[in-house]
Amino acid sequence: MILYQLRCDQNHEFEAWFKGSAGFEAQNRKGAVECPFCGTAKIAKAPMAPNVVGSRGEAEPQRSERSRELADQVVEAVRKLRRHVEDNCDYVGDAFPEEARRIHHGETEARGIYGEATPDEARRLDDEGIEVFRLPGLPRRNG
Repeated sequence: MILYQLRCDQNHEFEAWFKGSAGFEAQNRKGAVECPFCGTAKIAKAPMAPNVVGSRGEAEPQRSERSRELADQVVEAVRKLRRHVEDNCDYVGDAFPEEARRIHHGETEARGIYGEATPDEARRLDDEGIEVFRLPGLPRRNG
């Protein structure tokens, strides 16, 4: 596994793990790598600091430990956010774009909803002035 520092075309930087360079390139070509901040799929590798080897031939653990701690904090925050949305909003599945429009236009009761939308559908909602938020995915748990 390789940890890449990535940057979107809006200058948001984030890290992501891939099986290798070819895995990143293939996913990026398909538009499957998205910025967790703005959702764009226009992603490039950002410059990274090399892993420095100490005097005993061991990699310095500071950066990877800090990265791991930060990643754990982010995952926990996302987990809490998802739990809050699932506990307090109505799941509308694939009907999300249509239901968001009905709420926006006052055709149905205003309430929190969540569901499924393609990137194009989400972009169209945004273009129509309908505020939506993409919930970040969570890494799969082993075991």
